[in-house]
Amino acid sequence: MSAANSVLPSGAAEEKQLQARHRRASIWGRTFFGANLFGLLALLILLLSIVNQAFGLAVTQKAIQPTELSERPLDQLSAAELADILQNNLRKGKLQALLLQEVIGSDVAPANLSALPLSDLLQGKVYPAEVGALTFAALNEAQLAGLLRENLSQSRLYDLVMEEVVGYRVITGWTLFDSLFNRAAIEAEVAASYPQAELVFKSWLTLEFIVRPLSSVAADTGLRAALMGSAWIVMITIGVAFPLGLGAAIYLEEYANRSSVINRIIETNIRNLAGVPSIIYGMLGLAVFVRALSEFTSGAALGLATSTDASGRTILSAGFTLALLVLPVVIINAQEAIRAVPYSIREASYGVGATQWQTIWRQVLPAAVPGILTGVILSLSRAIGETAPLVVIGAATFINLDPNGPFSRFTALPLQIWRWTTLPEFGFRQSAAAAILVLLALLLLFNGAAIILRQRFSRRLY
Repeated sequence: MSAANSVLPSGAAEEKQLQARHRRASIWGRTFFGANLFGLLALLILLLSIVNQAFGLAVTQKAIQPTELSERPLDQLSAAELADILQNNLRKGKLQALLLQEVIGSDVAPANLSALPLSDLLQGKVYPAEVGALTFAALNEAQLAGLLRENLSQSRLYDLVMEEVVGYRVITGWTLFDSLFNRAAIEAEVAASYPQAELVFKSWLTLEFIVRPLSSVAADTGLRAALMGSAWIVMITIGVAFPLGLGAAIYLEEYANRSSVINRIIETNIRNLAGVPSIIYGMLGLAVFVRALSEFTSGAALGLATSTDASGRTILSAGFTLALLVLPVVIINAQEAIRAVPYSIREASYGVGATQWQTIWRQVLPAAVPGILTGVILSLSRAIGETAPLVVIGAATFINLDPNGPFSRFTALPLQIWRWTTLPEFGFRQSAAAAILVLLALLLLFNGAAIILRQRFSRRLY
């Protein structure tokens, strides 16, 4: 006992050692606090920069003055007169897009538009008998405008004229901070340089922006197609990654022989795959799902292809690719959650006669649910923000039609943000800032759901 006591410091030496430990603990505590404070400040600056771009004063001007279209006010024109304005001022492609969006429906496969007669496409709609045998692609401008006139109300035709023909063109604009602190100078500049224009405070983030389809005009573009594409991709990703990841984690933790060299190699490779750059998974998806399995991922093998090229650049390929991307993370999180369940629970279950699978299903998994769900939701948060794999597998950067199934061509929210930031026209970068706020809101929603589910299932266990 005396020998042991002689090794420990005492008196002044003990006090000096304690003070040194307290100093080191204080330094590390301050370092940790400083790192967290720096991270919060960086996040705050990032958010302020995005908000600064998403709101502000803008100079707007009507693309065409209503008096150039009609001597009478547009809202007093008949449906036939409004349809004539659409016919005379819009290209055939735009009239076709309007007919698809407003009358036929955007869920029709492109192959059917060139193969089926209009009598099949316009079931329940009004159309002249002479166009019933024609295909959609064979319609001319007058026939397209006539179908719009027959199936839309006067008020809806007026809205289309105002949106598609008259329109508003955003000439230039200012950030939120400039708008708040330099308004007088901005008003003077607008009065001198744009006497016919109107200065308005514009919010690029609106409900209309979220539900509007994509457009080549910055003031008219929206997120609907990109949001729907991201939603489809996330559903396929979770449908593939969750059962595969959970099954692999159960095998590795409950059934695999830990002393086996093969199993140790498998676990090591899974952890290595979690750190592989996402663009590598994009190249894998391009080689396997887009090219090698194109007959399946395009729907051609099942007769469900919605595109004539059957290239495999579809939502299904994107979902499978991102499922591979997050699968290692799902497996690792599920393993940690299962490993955290006390072994005494298993022993108690075996003691009352339960089989191994009954023990896993009824005792281990319910106790591991909070950790498993947290890992899955955080993995999806990563998947919804990925861009590089989608670029590699050939996702579209501009698409008018909403995706209507797993075999549709698509775009996605992060890809659309990247595309808008590369365009020179004023308004697209502001639209990108608004889309970033939407993406951040979705990520916060996913992370909040992870916290709520974790707390809820944790309370059930105790």
